[in-house]
Amino acid sequence: MTFGFAPSAATSISTSASSASRLARMLEPAEWAAAGIPLLRSPREVVSGLHTRHRPAPATAVVAVLDHEERLAASASFARRSAPVDGWEFRNVLLVHLRRVIPHDLRRRTPVRTAVLLYCREGDERWTEEDGAWMWGLRDACTLHGLRCGAYITLTRGGWQVLGEGRGGRRPNSLSSPGDLADTVADAEPLPLRTAGGAAEALRRTAAR
Repeated sequence: MTFGFAPSAATSISTSASSASRLARMLEPAEWAAAGIPLLRSPREVVSGLHTRHRPAPATAVVAVLDHEERLAASASFARRSAPVDGWEFRNVLLVHLRRVIPHDLRRRTPVRTAVLLYCREGDERWTEEDGAWMWGLRDACTLHGLRCGAYITLTRGGWQVLGEGRGGRRPNSLSSPGDLADTVADAEPLPLRTAGGAAEALRRTAAR
């Protein structure tokens, strides 16, 4: 005779509710496009600058804050942990890194700075549930930090893509070598640049050349 334990109805309901909650914390491209996300004037320059500063590998996210003239005010990069896809978790980790590199703007009636997210991942440019969770997390983190929610950009082997806009390019991509940082900051930047997640070391190496 064999004895065993069948999962209880309560456990099944709890698991289903948890899965439903995770699915609710993601945005599809149509929802993202309808949210009125401001367009980047020069997406290639933004992507190239972040790629050069942070040199992201697959499963690396780069969150950046741009001022009203689309100049980089702060940025941070970090590796995504191997955990279930959940916009709430992504929101929390984005907030942690935003708080490390730039003060919040919650006292302002209207946000003047914009946060964008570049995520380097495997696969092609097509939207995934993971992308949807990052979109949800970015939007919520911006609200909690007093920022405007900006573009969500994927970086894959095929190139970069601004999701929800249809704009993209072949370079840089997840396999290309970073360019020269001096080329990305040819114009004077009056704001002191704050970086985290290894970018400071890249800046020091460039300055030493």
